[in-house]
Amino acid sequence: MTSHRTNIDLQQQLLVWRRELHQFPELSGQEHQTTARLQDWLAQFGISSQQYGLTTGLVVDIGQGQPVVALRADLDALPIQEQSSHDHTSTVAGVMHACGHDLHTAVILGAAILLKQQEHNLSGRVRIIFQPAEENYSGAYAVLAQGILTDVDVIFGMHNEPNLALGHFATRQGAFYANVDKFNVLVKGKGAHAGRPHEGQDAIYIASQLVVALQAISSRRIDTLETCVVSVTQIHAGNTWNVLPATVSLEGTARTHSKATRQLVEQHFKQIAAGIASAYGVEIEIDWQHGPAAVINHPHWADFATTLAEQQGYQVQQADLHLGGEDFAAYLEQIPGAFVSIGSASSYGLHHPEFHGNEALIYPAAQYFAALAQAALWELHSNSGAPEQHLSKHHLSPNII
Repeated sequence: MTSHRTNIDLQQQLLVWRRELHQFPELSGQEHQTTARLQDWLAQFGISSQQYGLTTGLVVDIGQGQPVVALRADLDALPIQEQSSHDHTSTVAGVMHACGHDLHTAVILGAAILLKQQEHNLSGRVRIIFQPAEENYSGAYAVLAQGILTDVDVIFGMHNEPNLALGHFATRQGAFYANVDKFNVLVKGKGAHAGRPHEGQDAIYIASQLVVALQAISSRRIDTLETCVVSVTQIHAGNTWNVLPATVSLEGTARTHSKATRQLVEQHFKQIAAGIASAYGVEIEIDWQHGPAAVINHPHWADFATTLAEQQGYQVQQADLHLGGEDFAAYLEQIPGAFVSIGSASSYGLHHPEFHGNEALIYPAAQYFAALAQAALWELHSNSGAPEQHLSKHHLSPNII
């Protein structure tokens, strides 16, 4: 009865903490108060934390020795003005948790507390990583630079999914989230009077040709069975109605799921731009920026996470390929693991000013990740994490379930 009462109290406490995080969001790399709150909340449950050289963010170890299983949550918010009407809206002008990282933090915070309660039953260590700066894709690289994953055997992470119903779970083997590339293009023509375009080199016309031509990359240059999206999202030029501007700037993104396709898209993009520049006798400058790589789930650990989710009562399904970016990919380039989706049943999508994920997902997901970490430790301890081994019911401690 005491344990049941404690779990009810924790369930309510996680909701309180999540709402506080939501009311006081912080941008990437600025999560100082979020970090301080987490330190205080963890300390209330006898959990010490370290920063391992990170400016913001925390790392917690629960248990002892090897093997080591890591769980990761992201902390940062977005530069978006919240438009929701609930009673815990953001108090910070122009900043909100429009991606649900407050939900993720509450889930993994809950998992840490549940694991601490069962620390004596762990077959190794669980490393909890409260990671800063996911939204600008720098946080995972900061964690790696500090050697925080050096002794970790497997890592798991999550994202809430607005298009999934509450109580639903999805992941997939192999590629999941996309390679993310950003491009900035400057078309350098020659300005002229709008009534005498022949005296100049119309940068707007040339940029328009480029935008149209770029769509041939996905439709005619890349295998139609491969994921490929090239989107121009900004065009800036001119400052009056009767002058052809000398320059036009374009900005956008390319999304793919394989390394080979990623390289081909960049190659074709630059070839097309060079061809158009040559045809019109202008200069086209391209700044191509590589963002995070695709999230590539390890087949064994994706299946492992799915099997446990089903045992924990989730409705499981195979996730569709996702075209969002996620710096969790950097971890999976170093060690095996799996990234999963937990249904948040929001009427509005991620990065929308009215996004409001269903916080009822928090406690069941905390229980799930606590059980997942314990089961993964047992798997690694018993079978050396061999891919041919599979999860069975006896791997799970009844105290976690």
